[in-house]
Amino acid sequence: MGTAGRETRDRLIDTAERLFASEGVNGVSLREIVRASGAKNVTALQYHFGDRRGLLRAVLERHQRDVEIARHALLDTYEAGNEGEVPTLSAALVRPLAAKLADPAGRAYLQILGELVNRPEPVIARASVSDPADSTFRWRSLTAPLLEEDATRLHRRFVAVRFTVTELARRAQSGPHADDRLFVSHLIDLVSAVLLAPLSPQTLRLAAERDRVGPGGRPAGTP
Repeated sequence: MGTAGRETRDRLIDTAERLFASEGVNGVSLREIVRASGAKNVTALQYHFGDRRGLLRAVLERHQRDVEIARHALLDTYEAGNEGEVPTLSAALVRPLAAKLADPAGRAYLQILGELVNRPEPVIARASVSDPADSTFRWRSLTAPLLEEDATRLHRRFVAVRFTVTELARRAQSGPHADDRLFVSHLIDLVSAVLLAPLSPQTLRLAAERDRVGPGGRPAGTP
């Protein structure tokens, strides 16, 4: 790819990042993105990204590398120290993403991520579900032994991830702020509380009932 092609590609990503954050991932047309980027026609977008999903993936990948490197480094330190503490793992979840609050592009990324994580269906496939090299997968694996079995079964780790991203997206939307240190420290405390919150007898009873009942109200295992 020549210099002009790289510049066009970067402008399209910059523009999509800004408009996806302000208007929503499906709230802006590809033609609007092309026009706002200064590209000559929509074929430039199709050439570089294929479609909306390809463009969205490129926007996310621009930031995810930094997040992955930072989180793996924190998890390396955690494993080397053998601390076994939930607050340390909560910090490893929060801080790499919170670092994105420091710049406009990072705040746009967090807003986009906040929209995606709260959708009922994934817009693009995530590797972290099953890829041991992904930092979120690694975080989930290290966190599991520290949680109650029932909390793990009730997807407490996913709730913590979604809460983290949602709160950071909200902070990004209201920014920039002069100082995010208190917000980030408090968010780490809250994530730890989410992971460690005890389950009430009622929740345990309802979870047991759910496990006994399959889809459509039939006993689990019924064809």
